[in-house]
Amino acid sequence: MGTRSLLAFSAVLILASCGGGSSQSAPETTVGPWVVNGYTIAPGAYLYRANLTGADLTGADLTGADLTGADLQGADLSNANLTNAILTYAILSGANVGRANLCRANFRGANLQGSFLVLADLFGANLTGADLSGADLRGADLRNANLFGANLTDADLRKANLHGTNLIDADLRGADLRGAKMPNGTIHP
Repeated sequence: MGTRSLLAFSAVLILASCGGGSSQSAPETTVGPWVVNGYTIAPGAYLYRANLTGADLTGADLTGADLTGADLQGADLSNANLTNAILTYAILSGANVGRANLCRANFRGANLQGSFLVLADLFGANLTGADLSGADLRGADLRNANLFGANLTDADLRKANLHGTNLIDADLRGADLRGAKMPNGTIHP
């Protein structure tokens, strides 16, 4: 099995072990590493406080990467794999993170204002104190995620899966929850 095939197979296994039960397919990850703005983009990369504003990271494999305090404003992380990545206090406002694999990623205190997270897999993610105001989370898998104290004002959570999610002290004022599966398993009207 070649390197490219092995990486694609690994991505499928990782997705299956995370949220994988949704109807979305495994994201296509780009074989790397490669360099963006002088930073090496690869699994396990150390990108502490990296300036990746507006960077095209479509399909990037950043499994287990440390992006603590990184600036990813307006970046394109669609279909990226950030399983177990550390994004504490990262700035992702206006970023495209649609269909990304964010299983068990740590977004504690991160700024995700107005981010596009449609069909993102956030199974088991830590979003404690994160700012998701105005974020588009339609169809996102947030099962077993921790949203303690998160700001979800005006967020679009239509048809999102919040089963088992911790929403204690989360601010949901103005959030659209139509058709969302709530923490207790019921469907919001």
